[in-house]
Amino acid sequence: MQATNGAGGAMYRFLECTAGRYMTGEVKVVTRKLTLRELGRLFEIHDFNAFPVLEGGRLLGIVTKFDFLKAFPLTTGQMVPHYDELMQRVVADVMTEAVVHVEPTAPLTRVLQMMVGLKARSFPVLDSHRQLVGMISRDDVMRALTEATRQC
Repeated sequence: MQATNGAGGAMYRFLECTAGRYMTGEVKVVTRKLTLRELGRLFEIHDFNAFPVLEGGRLLGIVTKFDFLKAFPLTTGQMVPHYDELMQRVVADVMTEAVVHVEPTAPLTRVLQMMVGLKARSFPVLDSHRQLVGMISRDDVMRALTEATRQC
């Protein structure tokens, strides 16, 4: 017998939440040919940590703020390229191709476990045909937790 009221009820409600219900469906995507300068502007304009990289409707990878920052090799043993040269590089040079994704039916409990285990901020949500249908972020998971507790 499960409790359905109070804090225990909130957690049972959260167990029923899925990525498809809480994901952001209107996803801003980029292409491999986008320059880092243009990508930097997109990070300034949009409050996203990552952009899926799509071409021809196919997910090729993801580019995160961390990927962007890794393009700047600031080590003592390496010549530092000119800033303008770095900003002319393209997303294909820095993106992550091995993308961990979830399906819309994935329970948020599983998404949360994956986020914690992989130290990830967000995942693309792909349908059964491997088409991008959204992004699920830490903010989305936190919103689901908050909504579950407000329904007490």
